[in-house]
Amino acid sequence: SEENFDLTKAKIVLDRDHYGMDDVKDTIMEFIAVGKLKGTVQGKILCLAGPPGTGKTSIAAGVAEALGREFYRFSVGGLSDVSEIKGHRRTYVGAMPGKLIQCLKSTGKDNPLILIDEIDKLGSDYRGDPASALLEVLDPSQNSSFRDHFLDVPVDLSKVLFMCTANSLDTIPGPLLDRMEIVRLSGYDFPEKVEIAGQYLVPKSMRDAGLLVLETKDDNAETESQQNQDGEESKTEGEESKDEKVVEKSWVKGEGIPSSVEIERSAIESLVRWYCREAGVRNLAKHIDKITRKLSLQIVASNEGMELSEKNSRKPIDGDDEDSWAVTDNNLDNYVGKPIFTSDRMYDKDPLPNGIVMGLAYTSMGGSALYVETQGITRVARVMDTDSESDEAKSETKTRGRGGGNLKTTGQLGDVMGESTQIAYTVARARLSGVQPCNSYFEDNDIHMHVPEGATPKDGPSAGITMVTAMLSLAMGKSVKNDLAMTGEISLTGKVLPVGGIKEKTMGARRAGIKVLILPAANKRDFDEMPTYLKEEIEVHYAHDYADVYKVAFEDNKG
Repeated sequence: SEENFDLTKAKIVLDRDHYGMDDVKDTIMEFIAVGKLKGTVQGKILCLAGPPGTGKTSIAAGVAEALGREFYRFSVGGLSDVSEIKGHRRTYVGAMPGKLIQCLKSTGKDNPLILIDEIDKLGSDYRGDPASALLEVLDPSQNSSFRDHFLDVPVDLSKVLFMCTANSLDTIPGPLLDRMEIVRLSGYDFPEKVEIAGQYLVPKSMRDAGLLVLETKDDNAETESQQNQDGEESKTEGEESKDEKVVEKSWVKGEGIPSSVEIERSAIESLVRWYCREAGVRNLAKHIDKITRKLSLQIVASNEGMELSEKNSRKPIDGDDEDSWAVTDNNLDNYVGKPIFTSDRMYDKDPLPNGIVMGLAYTSMGGSALYVETQGITRVARVMDTDSESDEAKSETKTRGRGGGNLKTTGQLGDVMGESTQIAYTVARARLSGVQPCNSYFEDNDIHMHVPEGATPKDGPSAGITMVTAMLSLAMGKSVKNDLAMTGEISLTGKVLPVGGIKEKTMGARRAGIKVLILPAANKRDFDEMPTYLKEEIEVHYAHDYADVYKVAFEDNKG
């Protein structure tokens, strides 16, 4: 394909269908600029990693259009047969070339954009390891002579632009990951999701539901009038300009559609806040589609005079115009049901109950708030039945202490997080003996630690300082503010170590209404690199040692 080296045109195409995604767009713009200076374009391997519903697959089609390249997509999720990549040898019945050769054949070009979807979900069995087969394909120094088993001749793939998508990088083999340039998509914050819904999702859903129809404007009459005035020569020139003229297209409400039909911004904000809190916008799009489909049903039924069931009928809200078809936050539940979330946080009380602290987690679904709950269990020596127990047993019972020193954990914690609980318990006991030497809470009580949402598996070391703070809060009887969240790995000596996913965790904190963050000091660079709007209205404290965490959580909190 003929390459597009026009940066302005490429930017218009990229911004037309996707909001944000500056890292991806900047990488493509750099790619175009280098090609324009060199006069030739070589291939590149990009991997878009992020939560589901963030536009990884759809942005690839936009990139292909911006570059002027043909687009070809195939998914390798669950793929376990090497022949899908390398092709079958011609000696086999039903032999076919691999997906890459099929791509070149179907597009008819030597420089398409190939999207390899779900590369983190590759399989492996007795038929081979596709991840190893992709090593040659995704290596710029080797793919100029890629040899398919079916063709058995070298094929040049060096001009192909490869883009891969993944939800998690942990399951991608190291050698394969090393060959790709990683572009992380962190998901969308509240204002971003509202803008995406207003600019892209609502208009698209209304078009798909038949509420908007395409209207074309053509100025042929004006053109012909001008041609008649300017004579035959001008008429010929006018005909040439007419062929080059771009017809204006606009979307308007169709015939029979009330002019007041719309989804107001207040309804979109309520959808994002109380129904769709995930990092992506796929679930938000489903809810908007549900609204527009029900609007279509109500409009058609109204035009035909048909009576709908109580569930689907239109219900004007008191105080609203009865003739208005607008969807607002007042009547939103008539279209999508009652809110899934009823509050921003699990615990609204300020301060939090003793022994409960909010941490931050980073999963393949994006960042989220994660509470750590602790409860003390006081054990009293049981009363022995003097008639049934021997003197030896009674003597043993009298000398036995009340227990304590045991830690029980629940909440589907993984091996790494399980070890973090043991480290946190040791650090908490050591810290308590330093700040309150006479406090014997840990000796007199067992501790039960739970991380809510027990059906969700959890792992990783980043909740270390959260666990220590929760146990100290319980032992000292001091509460922590409900708008405070923290993340950081704890060492056995109390050092706070850096963790990953700071941007995603910060976005999760903003979704939960957090105002104060405690981060490892080594992650200051990650926080500084984030966009300014993500850092607004958040007070950040950086911790080198647990003493810094203790000061913010307890000494600065007079509640």
